[in-house]
Amino acid sequence: MSEKNREGKRTARERLAEEREKQKAAEKRRRALIVGASVVCVLGLAAVIGVVAANAGKDDGGDASGPVVVPSGANGENSLALPVGDAGARSTLTVWEDFRCPACKSFEDAYRPTIHELTEAGQLKVEYRLVTLIDGNMGGSGSRKAANAAACAQNVGKFPAYHDVLYQNQPPETDDAFSRNSTLIDLAKKVDGLDTAAFRTCVENGTHDAWVAKSNEAFQKGGYGGTPSVFLNGTNIYADRSMTPAKLKQLVEKNAQG
Repeated sequence: MSEKNREGKRTARERLAEEREKQKAAEKRRRALIVGASVVCVLGLAAVIGVVAANAGKDDGGDASGPVVVPSGANGENSLALPVGDAGARSTLTVWEDFRCPACKSFEDAYRPTIHELTEAGQLKVEYRLVTLIDGNMGGSGSRKAANAAACAQNVGKFPAYHDVLYQNQPPETDDAFSRNSTLIDLAKKVDGLDTAAFRTCVENGTHDAWVAKSNEAFQKGGYGGTPSVFLNGTNIYADRSMTPAKLKQLVEKNAQG
């Protein structure tokens, strides 16, 4: 083989080797770009999820930073519970509710007569704890404003009746009708003695907004699955698929007997 041919073959091998090195380098750059883009996507998704999680269940407005004005008679930890019934009753029903929540209305419609019967008999006391979950999920301020109005009713001993009126007149979940003070005041006319200047002022000023926000914060920190969250003497009964008003009555009456 001539020197010229050998030189030509060597040069061809070198060119092939160089081309392979270029291809390897290009492949490395491509992989680096893919990994980098994936990391950015993951971080971006995590950021979006974080924002959604951070905002879930939060009220979208209101002066929650103002002074916490506790409704008259509120009790429990940080005075966040509105009590109904005989304080000496041996059974306690704890109910976390949102006045805009359709599932809460369903619970109330089904269990209201039984709860009234048991509280009036002195066998059950109920602790209502108010939440603004729907405001955060759907937008608006009706959960907060309705909760504030209910707290205003508590000040004059009208909470139980007004609580029931709000659920009996609950608007569709997407209709933020409770955000209008006029709606809440009109509904107060359905409760004897509630539609007073003091009640209207309390509603219009959002007197208990910060207290409502504090109650909702306690709900968020408690890790509850949603509303309603209902506990009988500390046991989650809303998660019990076999629970019925009749079964609740049986449990309460049995506990009352000792």
